[in-house]
Amino acid sequence: MINRYPIWKNLLIAMLVTWGLIYALPNIYPPDFAIQISREEVGTVAEKSALDAVTEAFQEQGIKYFGAGFVKEGKLLFRFYDDETQLRARESAQRALHELPNVYIVALNSAATTPAWLRSIGAEPMKYGLDLRGGVHFLMEVDTGKAIQDRVSGMESEIKRMLRQRDDRIRYSSVEKPAEGVLKFIFANSDLRDRARRKIAEQYGEFDILSGEDAFPFVQLTVTDSSVREMEDFAVSQNLQTIRNRVNELGVSEPLVQRLGRNRIVVDLPGVQDTAEAKKILGKVATLEFRMEALPDSPRSTTIAQEYEGRNTYLEKDVILRGDRVFDAQVGFDPDSGLPQVNITLDSDGGELMHRSTRHSIGRRMAVIFIETKTRDKYEIVDGIEVRKQIPYIQKKVISLATVQAALGVKFRITGLDAGEARELALLLRAGALAADMFIVEERTVGASLGAENIRLGAVSVMVGMTLVLIFMFIYYRVFGLAANIALAANLVLLVAVMSLLGATLTLPGIAGIVLTVGMAVDANVLIFSRIREELKNEMSPQAAINAGFERAFVTIMDANLTTLIVAVILYSIGTGPVKGFAVTLSIGILTSMFTAIMGTRALVNLLYGGRNVQRLLI
Repeated sequence: MINRYPIWKNLLIAMLVTWGLIYALPNIYPPDFAIQISREEVGTVAEKSALDAVTEAFQEQGIKYFGAGFVKEGKLLFRFYDDETQLRARESAQRALHELPNVYIVALNSAATTPAWLRSIGAEPMKYGLDLRGGVHFLMEVDTGKAIQDRVSGMESEIKRMLRQRDDRIRYSSVEKPAEGVLKFIFANSDLRDRARRKIAEQYGEFDILSGEDAFPFVQLTVTDSSVREMEDFAVSQNLQTIRNRVNELGVSEPLVQRLGRNRIVVDLPGVQDTAEAKKILGKVATLEFRMEALPDSPRSTTIAQEYEGRNTYLEKDVILRGDRVFDAQVGFDPDSGLPQVNITLDSDGGELMHRSTRHSIGRRMAVIFIETKTRDKYEIVDGIEVRKQIPYIQKKVISLATVQAALGVKFRITGLDAGEARELALLLRAGALAADMFIVEERTVGASLGAENIRLGAVSVMVGMTLVLIFMFIYYRVFGLAANIALAANLVLLVAVMSLLGATLTLPGIAGIVLTVGMAVDANVLIFSRIREELKNEMSPQAAINAGFERAFVTIMDANLTTLIVAVILYSIGTGPVKGFAVTLSIGILTSMFTAIMGTRALVNLLYGGRNVQRLLI
């Protein structure tokens, strides 16, 4: 019988809409204003003394809070009734924690109020983007050209040093640079040229090598396109990781640090309003040191004590080299044992220093120390007012203490690590300092009040647009319009549910995508209902007209939505942050609207008219 869905299909539609209602439900619970307190050291938990100190400070200053306690990962969370109290509480907590021996980070946050039964099934509200929540946006450009020049210059020095080695010295007359990324070594005769070519080819796969003879024999080295891309990727990736590490110190909840295009990095810091503080953190200095472990009989005056794995380790005061000599650090595997290792590449000067220091130290242990400049709060009375100042200090941490198995040079490896330790060590070695210069090409601050206003206006735009559509559909299509309106509401619920479940970030352009989706969802119903009217004018029976309307409009609806979906995918793949937000919302909206407009509306119409002897349709 036409215009009747089987029971299983009706149940499936009902289950999907019910699922959507459940997973969209968390969005009706507004988050609380909160501050989050965590230990500065990764992997450590906040202590009860911190909870007691902050609680006492709040009581003394009359700061009202609720829901204080420990949350996941050993962090402290305090909830407040408004944003003004939240800001006062952060300042008060920073002063109170300043007196404790451990260093804590106090961050503005928003605490979810989703009921426990919803959280237990993974239902969470949508995240808000910077334009809805407020904060700081930076667009930073990495100077990859200079990074490549520096790398080529470093390799030039390495090759010169290699050719001058005493055991196999190959004399060259001069070195020319006919173009960017090109090195031309001139030799006195073809024998020296051929020996140099073989030696360079064995060690450096980054170059296309051409040998020839003008006035004198030469070897010309040209950096390959793939090597240029690798150097660019390394510079941007290292800077990206470094920026992520530095952003963590800001204590920002849900920061966004991602690559944009070939050589740009986007940094969004929700909740941060102080651009000066953000710039200072992003531009701070971090480096590395390599030191030999002191011999047992070394005088204490020539050693320094450094904690490693819970106990003191004594290292030589003399530094072998620092992190500015590290060009690359990648995780690899020992070809013999298959165990993880970290492959280190130094510049030529660093390689010579490392070789000189380790050739007589085989069997001893060498430490890699990660050094970072951080800040701690200090409160002073200035003109009778207590002022918070940030005092810089240096933190040193031994991240590796491995045995030297052979004299090391430009390239060496660190073994004795498991896979996780190897990844962490390579990350820290790369993230110690920026691989290339960066400069800010765009800076924008969105106030918290403006973000709240954007949310309000966005909600109003969705409601106004949807209300107008509902009124039009009901007046123009009557009972069929009512069915379309119910399907439209279901579409909005499913759209919100899918975005919440996927963890998609809602932005202002994303709200525009929702408004557009509302119109597109109704557009499909308009096509269907118009087709039904045409069939009725052609004197087709009501039941046959309903069936023909849905069947014959399907191809048109599918084609229109498919082309829009293709455009949305293209927008997402090549667009920037705001455009991506619009594309994500539009893509999800297209899929949900096709389901509700075709299957949802058909199910409702079938319930109203299916299996009945209908003489007249209210359309």
